[in-house]
Amino acid sequence: MRNRLIALMLVVQMAIISAGCLTPAAAPVLPEPLPPVITLAPESTRATISPGDMALKLADLPPDYLLRERRVIAYSEVSQISRDLGWQQGYAATFYRMNREKEDLTGIRQTISIYPSENMVKVYAIGTEEFLTGQKDITRFEIPFPAIGDKSIAFRETRDGDLQDFAIYTVIFKKKNVFETITMGGTTTDYETLKDVTRKAAEKIP
Repeated sequence: MRNRLIALMLVVQMAIISAGCLTPAAAPVLPEPLPPVITLAPESTRATISPGDMALKLADLPPDYLLRERRVIAYSEVSQISRDLGWQQGYAATFYRMNREKEDLTGIRQTISIYPSENMVKVYAIGTEEFLTGQKDITRFEIPFPAIGDKSIAFRETRDGDLQDFAIYTVIFKKKNVFETITMGGTTTDYETLKDVTRKAAEKIP
């Protein structure tokens, strides 16, 4: 009897051991893979094309405008302050609209200057100050204008004693290492045209 009980216990133990061996072990839980680290390259602070390629073209203006001039700015033309700030190169473009019957003559002028990126804060501050402290016989005040480039400001000015009260609009802005001035003046100035032209000018800076 005792031998049978021992034999039965051995059979039960063997069954338990066999069952444990046949049951697959639980698969290890692996940690979820981390998302790949994406390193964004820093945005360039320099324009990647020449000033001439950034200049306005006739197609950027209303159809009644004509091209007067597109030219490179010589080093001898810029002020000593601009040279001290590291002026590198520049370009100018001038367009006009004329209607002799209505005695209408209106022009748009764009000047583009390239400087070292690290000097652009000074370039903008000094360029704006120079403009504001220009001719003494001109009344000039800031006007609301859409933000252009990295920083911008716009003015309307009239010449003291001008009975015809001709207005001149000027927009100054910087983007990357580019400093631009766009001026519209004449008998028929158009604020909306100036906004459109200035926006196109800023978009040409890559």
